[in-house]
Amino acid sequence: MSILIYAESADGKFKKVAYELASYAKKVAESLGTTVTAVTVNAGNVSELSKYGVDKVLKVTNDKLANFNAKAYADVVKQAAQKEGAKVIVLSSTTDSLYLAPLVSVGLEAGYVPNVVELPHTLSPFQVKRTAFSNKAFNITEISTDVKVLSISKNSFGLVETATSLSEEDFAPTLNDADFSVKVESVEKSTGKVTIADADIVVSGGRGMKGPENWGMIEELASVLGAATACSKPVSDIGWRPHSEHVGQTGKPVASNLYIAVGISGAIQHIAGINSSKVKVVINTDAEAPFFKVADYGIVGDALDIVPRLTQKLKEFKANNS
Repeated sequence: MSILIYAESADGKFKKVAYELASYAKKVAESLGTTVTAVTVNAGNVSELSKYGVDKVLKVTNDKLANFNAKAYADVVKQAAQKEGAKVIVLSSTTDSLYLAPLVSVGLEAGYVPNVVELPHTLSPFQVKRTAFSNKAFNITEISTDVKVLSISKNSFGLVETATSLSEEDFAPTLNDADFSVKVESVEKSTGKVTIADADIVVSGGRGMKGPENWGMIEELASVLGAATACSKPVSDIGWRPHSEHVGQTGKPVASNLYIAVGISGAIQHIAGINSSKVKVVINTDAEAPFFKVADYGIVGDALDIVPRLTQKLKEFKANNS
C-alpha cells in the first residue's frame, strides 16, 4: 500500500517537480509507515529519484505516449495506483497535471484536493492545507474517501534528500483507442535556458520596458540570476514577447522562490497568478502601482535605468563571492 507519485519528465529527463513530489511523498509515507512508488512515462535514467525517497519505479515505455494526453496518462496513473494498492496519489500542479488529476480522481473514485501547500495536518481524519480564492486565502480540507489524490503547489515543500534503495519494474498498462480519442496534432515548445515551470527565480517585464528593443535588459538580468524570463499579458498581446512567457491568472501560474516584476503595474489577474511566489520584488516608476501593495521589496524608478545598474551590482557580487 505504497504512496504513488507521477514523476513528470520532458525529453527523457525529470522535471524539478518530480523530485519535490518525491520529497513530499516520502515524508507522508514515513508517517503512514509505507513506501513511495513512482510511475514514469518514457523517462530515461530513473536512479536520481532514489535520492529523494522513491523506493520503486514503474517504468512505462510507449511510443503512443510520446506527447502528453490527459486521458491516456490518467489511465496509466490509475492502473499503476491499482497495481500498487496506493491509497494516496501525489501529483504536481503543472499544467499537465491540472488536466490529469481530475481524471485520475474520477477513475479511482477518489477525493481530490489541488494546491496543497503543506504536509497533512492530521492523518485520521486526513486533512490538508491548500490555497483558495486565487491564492488569497488558505483552507483546511478533509478527504473522507478511501483513495486520495493530492496536487502539490510548486515550491511549497522544496527538495529533501532521503536516499533509498531503488527497485525498477517495467510496467505495461492496458490502453485502448478510447484513451486516444483526443489527438495531438502538433507541439510548440518555447526555448530558453530556464523554463518558467521549473524556475526558482523569474524576471518578468511589462509595458514599462517601453518596447521589445529593451528586452535584452530583462534577459541579461535573468541570465545573471539563473532565472526564467516572463511577461505580463499586455506585453504578449501586443507581440513584444511570445504568449508562452505570459504569466498570471490567464497565463502560466508562477510559484517561484523569487519573482521580480519590472515595469508591471500589477493588475489583479497578474497578481493572482504569481501570488504563490515567496518573495516579490517590484520595479516601477509609479509609487502608487497596485503591485507595491503585495510586494516584499519595491524600487520606485525607471526600469531602463535601474535594471542595468542592478545587473551590474549582481555581477560584481558574484565575481567577489565566487
